[in-house]
Amino acid sequence: MEILSLPEVLTKRLRKAAESAGISLEDYLLEVSLAGADPPERARAYAEAARELLSAAGEGLERGDLRQASEKAWGAAALAVKAYAYWREGVRLSSHGELWRYASKIAGELGDWVHDAWAQANAMHINFYEGWATREQVASALKKVSRLVEELTRRVLGE
Repeated sequence: MEILSLPEVLTKRLRKAAESAGISLEDYLLEVSLAGADPPERARAYAEAARELLSAAGEGLERGDLRQASEKAWGAAALAVKAYAYWREGVRLSSHGELWRYASKIAGELGDWVHDAWAQANAMHINFYEGWATREQVASALKKVSRLVEELTRRVLGE
């Protein structure tokens, strides 16, 4: 993953815009950079970004940065679900409610394990803010989230 350094004033503006839209900074930047792209191209970009965030989550866990590992795990799961929605139906999911409904739809297609993986991803999103999860809990959640991300992105990318 390449690190981009931006002036703090720009970073704050981007974060504020993302928060106003109710999405992660990564998701916001993807949407801006993919303006005019067709759903298949969006699906691929989201899938690739999901894999990168999943890798960053693992790196955060290895460093002992449980909050960052947790947020990256959540982000990876959310982007993977969004990638799948673009790939399957050409639709953009733009709210937490839409993500939950679509994750349930995926579970109907792939199996109940998706519910558990999605719930673990959401627990990690909460942990980013509250910091209550232990290393073992984050590692366990990351394992379940990894299965979800890998299964969805593999399908989207045709692997």
